[in-house]
Amino acid sequence: MADRSAQPAQETPHRQLKDVVYLRLKQEIVDLELLPGYPMREVELAGRLGVSKTPLREALVRLQRERLVELVPYKGAVVSGYDREDLKEIYELRELLEGACAREAAEHISAADLAELTRMVRDSERAWADGDVDSLPELLEAFDRIVYRQTRNRRIREMIENLSDHLIRIGNLTVAIPGRLEGSVRQHSAIHDAITRRDPAAAERLMREHVSSVMADQLAAFDPDDTSAWVGRGARARKSEND
Repeated sequence: MADRSAQPAQETPHRQLKDVVYLRLKQEIVDLELLPGYPMREVELAGRLGVSKTPLREALVRLQRERLVELVPYKGAVVSGYDREDLKEIYELRELLEGACAREAAEHISAADLAELTRMVRDSERAWADGDVDSLPELLEAFDRIVYRQTRNRRIREMIENLSDHLIRIGNLTVAIPGRLEGSVRQHSAIHDAITRRDPAAAERLMREHVSSVMADQLAAFDPDDTSAWVGRGARARKSEND
């Protein structure tokens, strides 16, 4: 694991220390630097982050509330994983929310946002054609973020924000599923075309089909005991540097 013994308080002086610790740990969990089941030992984490146990404990409470950390009897706090029911629940909710966002995007996306969405699609297609797999997750996530912000429904935005960390984290798994990235690139292109045509029904249908297909691939490949698939962006970057 990369050495992250930086001084959080000095890096971000305008934030309270507890917020910096929380954000640092959350990022490591979402990027799969800390894998499911990783023991969140207070002494180790406090030493690595250069903080006392108090802000660390407050961060762990927040992460537990967000279901990124769980308390296991006789083991203490560990990084949460997912079971099949978790994936189904998350993707079923994602299908509803993203379908609604895609519909709204087709109805009223601005010229600037549409241009940005087009750029993400073209960059994704180019990256896939060039075999640049490492850059695809970020490009696909950027596409999603543009679509998300088209909704005018505040409650939908809040629900997506609450799900976003889990979606990014689970999305890192798709790199290990043969054909999944190519499928997402093609499906994003079709969704983009429907939004460009200002066809709300088609945009919503295609988005829901896309999310449903991702769920099907995830469930087909999912093995909660196989941590070899959990390779985060940071680990992939380090591998590329060493190749």
